[in-house]
Amino acid sequence: MHTLMQLEKQQVGLRLPRYLVEDIDEFTNMFSLNRTDIIIEAIKSYINEQKTSIFYEQFDDSCKELKKILNREENTNNLQSLDELIDELKNN
Repeated sequence: MHTLMQLEKQQVGLRLPRYLVEDIDEFTNMFSLNRTDIIIEAIKSYINEQKTSIFYEQFDDSCKELKKILNREENTNNLQSLDELIDELKNN
């Protein structure tokens, strides 16, 4: 959730290729929106996709690391099970 101050709009200048402006203008006519609304939604969508991608990459890396530990490939603490790993993490 965002605060009112965070929701306050700030003017930003940018230059877009003409074809993108033409595409945006087509959407303004089709959906009765203005350019700002369309650009805001496009940026929000892009940022959410990137955050999701980063999350899943980090999750995947974590799973691979845990698998290595459980397979004793990189088990420097000689842990015998997931329960022991959890206990070790709790104690640190």
